[in-house]
Amino acid sequence: MNDPLQNSDTKATVLWTPTAERVASSNLTAFMAQSDARWQHGARTYDELHAWSVTKPEEFWQSLVAFAGLKAASWGERVLADGDKMPGACFFPDARLNFAENLLTRSGDTDAIVFRGEDKVAKRLSWSAFNDAVARFARALRAHGIRPGDRVAGFVANMPEAVVALLGSAAVGATWCSCSPDFGPEGVVDRFGQIEPRILVAVDGYHYGGKTHDCIPKLSRLETMLPTVETIVVIPYAGPAPDVSGFKAATLWDDFLSGPVPGPIRFEQLPFNHPLVIMFSSGTTGVPKCIVHGAGGTLLKQVSEHSLHCDVKSGDRIFYFTTCSWMMWNWLVAGLACGATLLLYDGSPFHPDGNVLLDYAAAERATLFGTSAKYIDALSKKGYAPARTHDLASLRTITSTGSPLAAEAFDYVYRDIKADCHLASISGGTDILGCFVIGNPIGPVRRGEIQAAALGMAVEVVDDAGRPVRCEKGELVCKAPFPSMPIGFWNDPEGRKYRAAYFEAYPNVWHHGDYAEVTASGGFVIHGRSDTTLNPGGVRIGTAEIYRQVEKFREILDAVVVGQDWQGDVRVVLFVVPAPGVTFDEDLAARIAREIRTSCTPRHVPARIIPVKDVPRTKSGKITEAAVRDVVHGRPVKNAHALANPEALDLFKNLPDLAS
Repeated sequence: MNDPLQNSDTKATVLWTPTAERVASSNLTAFMAQSDARWQHGARTYDELHAWSVTKPEEFWQSLVAFAGLKAASWGERVLADGDKMPGACFFPDARLNFAENLLTRSGDTDAIVFRGEDKVAKRLSWSAFNDAVARFARALRAHGIRPGDRVAGFVANMPEAVVALLGSAAVGATWCSCSPDFGPEGVVDRFGQIEPRILVAVDGYHYGGKTHDCIPKLSRLETMLPTVETIVVIPYAGPAPDVSGFKAATLWDDFLSGPVPGPIRFEQLPFNHPLVIMFSSGTTGVPKCIVHGAGGTLLKQVSEHSLHCDVKSGDRIFYFTTCSWMMWNWLVAGLACGATLLLYDGSPFHPDGNVLLDYAAAERATLFGTSAKYIDALSKKGYAPARTHDLASLRTITSTGSPLAAEAFDYVYRDIKADCHLASISGGTDILGCFVIGNPIGPVRRGEIQAAALGMAVEVVDDAGRPVRCEKGELVCKAPFPSMPIGFWNDPEGRKYRAAYFEAYPNVWHHGDYAEVTASGGFVIHGRSDTTLNPGGVRIGTAEIYRQVEKFREILDAVVVGQDWQGDVRVVLFVVPAPGVTFDEDLAARIAREIRTSCTPRHVPARIIPVKDVPRTKSGKITEAAVRDVVHGRPVKNAHALANPEALDLFKNLPDLAS
């Protein structure tokens, strides 16, 4: 069957439309209805609201502050300074605020955080207990001499203590950074070694796939490899509290937080662009970039997405399957600013089987379920049908990111997960701690499309000359400043690396590096990363276009596609991982090639389709096409230890099928 996404001059099928009641009760409708003499936008549709948000950014972001009730010692008189400069623009340049103060929005005995560590650990933290823990952590940091601008690092699982440590650090003005405990010591040092933390918060181990992994030996090495760390705060998670007496300076979590009741939290009031978190690029093509994000920009951007795009309300219960290495963890935590309960999960999404996350969502009455496109595809291929096995009555929104969500995955969600649900495919990046393109809860969901550009984001798709294009592929750009632009890269005082990363391709325009398309209906399709775009015969092909076709085959568990330099040109090579029990043969290869030819073009058809046992992925689950391409061409892969499964690279070395 032809994929309608290939017919770019026609509108894709509408799969879901919100009811009038749902539209009327949405935060977005309430936001459009708010009245103030400072912002009379007159918008009655999402498109009109978006147009106002990008032509009058001062009014839009100021109105968001008012609508969300965001707190500051002072927001200042100015909303945007140097708004014509990218980089260089500064939102709320005179503001003084604290990020943590805006997330600790409630008190009482209701759930602030619910946690599951596979079937080994279960916890609940009330809002009162959560506030107390943050107060205790902040007090302990101050007692250790931590001041605004110092770094606190987390080698942590997706658990309540990680959220407490982030917000406790933010409360005192320290800058937080984190990575998941499955990283090896070298990968940790590649990240934390650059930013020189004074405090390291770490788990003693973690659970994955029913197995317990001990992290104490890693911590022993990290104590030596990170000389700036003055104290390691160890969280008992893998079992009973470990003996930390052998460390030079280590203490257990409860001991670090001990002491009399601390009273109200003292929040440092800091500039809008005070460094809140440092995020790290994947690090598979070099030492990871340290991307520094400001407190105010992160707050505004993430609150706008939770409240307006995902319709998160006070009392909602939101879940995202993520680790502390992925930006979606930071994004999830910001749901607290809306008064939502966080549902945290650490471990394998398929242990003991694929029902585990759905069981959790049903039991805890999740209102938002966030995951990756890969997870949805895996559920589909394994034949799970939660609509018939789980009570998901509370679920209003499903979000998907990490890679493009195939059109068939949209069908699967509405057929087999929940028919009446807002499916929001979203796309942005670690670079902005948010989304460029995102869901619209008051608009229709079309098959295979991301619904809209995010509010406040002047997103376009342009050709090589920088001209906007529609219904054809091009580069995703943002043509105006937005609050969550990084404040810079670590150890890049003149901003050269920062400008080179985003602003060299098109002057004064953010170039994100996604190969994308604006559809006939005004939605978006992401065709893959620009740096992995294929170019056979001079024709640009997004890798996501090929993945969408391969994902239709239940016989194929995973795939990676790269371009191989061949005889003065580039040929497309597709590697596939057959599902258990499937024998890869010429017939299956021919059917895959035929589907790609029929649904795409003859140019998309791989010159070689080769079975492999695994494909390498980053810690956040993204396919590392660039690393595979380097191996195919006999080039070394830098920092292979940054991969979740670096041993998979060996599967692509010296393959006879690539020599002819």
